[in-house]
Amino acid sequence: MKFVAFERAKQGTGASRRLRNVGKTPGIVYGGEGQPQLIELDHNALWHALKKEAFHSSILDMELAGKTSKVLLRDVQYHPFRQQVQHIDFQRVDANTRLHMKVPVHYKGAEESEAVKLEHCLVNPVVTELDISCLPADLPEFIEVDLSGLKKGMSLHLNDITLPKGVKAVTHGKPNPVLVSVVVPAAEESAEAAAGAEGAAPAAAAAPAKGGKEAAKPAAKK
Repeated sequence: MKFVAFERAKQGTGASRRLRNVGKTPGIVYGGEGQPQLIELDHNALWHALKKEAFHSSILDMELAGKTSKVLLRDVQYHPFRQQVQHIDFQRVDANTRLHMKVPVHYKGAEESEAVKLEHCLVNPVVTELDISCLPADLPEFIEVDLSGLKKGMSLHLNDITLPKGVKAVTHGKPNPVLVSVVVPAAEESAEAAAGAEGAAPAAAAAPAKGGKEAAKPAAKK
């Protein structure tokens, strides 16, 4: 994705407030070999760009002073109750430096799985984005996971999927976290429990009481 930024000469609370009052958003670009660069962006264009998933998880082309450079969105500050972006941070991208990013996980095929189609289970996504490490050229916009092989009682773990080439997951001490779990609907669990209880009742009735039939016989007359 491409966006246009403009050089910002002044900084400080007052200067930033004046920018916001005229429909601009203050920001900064940092990292790489260059010095931090103060920028401003058109607020309406930025607001609409932020609604797109790719703006948050892919390498962006920033046009500034007639030159285009590669950057990543690193931080966005919103107004507490207004629909307004207060400030935005971008990081320059070095082609030879590995990135640490969060990317969305897109699940597909759940409706075609045995768990849903035949067993009428619910598929519960536990993880909706993954921390990854990769070079800029290998950064995926999202990671797609096929759920068509799910069965009742299964859980899909990180080690069960294949990550894109050059991408490593950052798991923060959890080597194989659960991505998706298959859940039996509560109504079905209740029905199974009731059926089990009904099956146990006749068995209990058929078993002789303590003492058996002998306990029911009258004592023999002497």
